[in-house]
Amino acid sequence: MNICVFLSAADLDERYTRPAQEFAKLLGKGGHTLVWGGSDVGLMKVVADGVQEAGGRLAGVSVQFLAAKARPGVDEMVIAKDLAERKKLLLERADAVVIMVGGTGTLDEATEILELKKHGHTDKPVVLLNTAGFYDGLKEQFRRMDAEGFLPRPLTDLVFFAEEPVGAMAYLEESRGIE
Repeated sequence: MNICVFLSAADLDERYTRPAQEFAKLLGKGGHTLVWGGSDVGLMKVVADGVQEAGGRLAGVSVQFLAAKARPGVDEMVIAKDLAERKKLLLERADAVVIMVGGTGTLDEATEILELKKHGHTDKPVVLLNTAGFYDGLKEQFRRMDAEGFLPRPLTDLVFFAEEPVGAMAYLEESRGIE
């Protein structure tokens, strides 16, 4: 499976890096390919290192203004002209999406895939990995949107909330019929 991971490129605390490493190892050991923003810094590097060490493949999609931070020695690297093209290419390559901790860029990527699902333009499984309760507020906001009629489809059809990496990977593999 090609698993797109949206996440931060910032250097973060162990409470965020440890679960990211755990998910990366599950991804690599499962024989999956990491599809990610291609950066060799911060949490993006942590995940890419973990996937590579566990035997998984790396498919990066960087962007021209960040090309200097692109990870060398990957299985595939594409340089997009801008962020919109990068998002499009990441989603095209993905069989599934995992949203890890991140900032405004990660939030933008997350809402785009959920908007596509909401309108029936994709049926790819999407997992929001709520590491250390990072997305508790967003989860509550999504639930309110669902309860108050802002979503034409049930929230459970759009996204699966996982508190731990093993639950995220189990959901993805189950949704794709992998045992």
